Amino acid sequence: MIWVPLLLVACVGAAVSCARLCRAAVVEASLPDTVADGRRELTLPEAAYLAGGPLRVTDLTLVLMHRHRRLLLAHTGWATVVDPDGRDELERSVIQAIGPGGQSPTAAIRPVIAAADAVRALADRLVAAGLAVPEAGRRSVSGGVRSVRLALALTVALGAGAAALVPGHERMPVYAWFALPLVLTAGCLVIARAEVHPYNRWASPTGLALLAGLAPDGPLAPDDPLTALATRGPATLDPQLRAALRGH
Repeated sequence: MIWVPLLLVACVGAAVSCARLCRAAVVEASLPDTVADGRRELTLPEAAYLAGGPLRVTDLTLVLMHRHRRLLLAHTGWATVVDPDGRDELERSVIQAIGPGGQSPTAAIRPVIAAADAVRALADRLVAAGLAVPEAGRRSVSGGVRSVRLALALTVALGAGAAALVPGHERMPVYAWFALPLVLTAGCLVIARAEVHPYNRWASPTGLALLAGLAPDGPLAPDDPLTALATRGPATLDPQLRAALRGH
């Protein structure tokens, strides 16, 4: 019975992770699922926040300013101000983060811009509209899913270790007992994929529905590169611009 402690660890890990996922799903389900104006359409910064959070809004703003020649993003990872007069609060946050010298590494300014008041105000508006997950409820389904996946991997590893500790003819009871946390975690993942997929840390169910309408293959902005950046991230950009954003 030397393998029993390993079984207990696997069972506790499975139970805790599944409970966390269930709790996150309940919190997400309790978010408002309607918008005051049913015809509301997302702006690009709103779509960027719902799809990727504050850093996605930062990347979108930097690329917008670069495309409009108000900011130069060099592939070496430096941002240089061309026009010091920002057109809105987000652009003014970028210029303020870069500083009076007019030049700064993008890796240094991205987290500063993401924490700026303009981005927080955008998040607050989306939360108030029922489109974004409040900060207090950001122990999201995606985090719960990750914890269940880790518990599943832990169960498999502990089961293999437990089986190695006993003779071959005594392994069937080990497999049978470890099947319990294995079925629990695997079943929880299957249910989560069927009921709450896709997982998103930032958007509420209503926000996800509106976000789907802004997808690059959707009706609102087909094949728009800025929409692709907002909804799918910097992976849609050319390599030099990606390097500029990441500071490489």
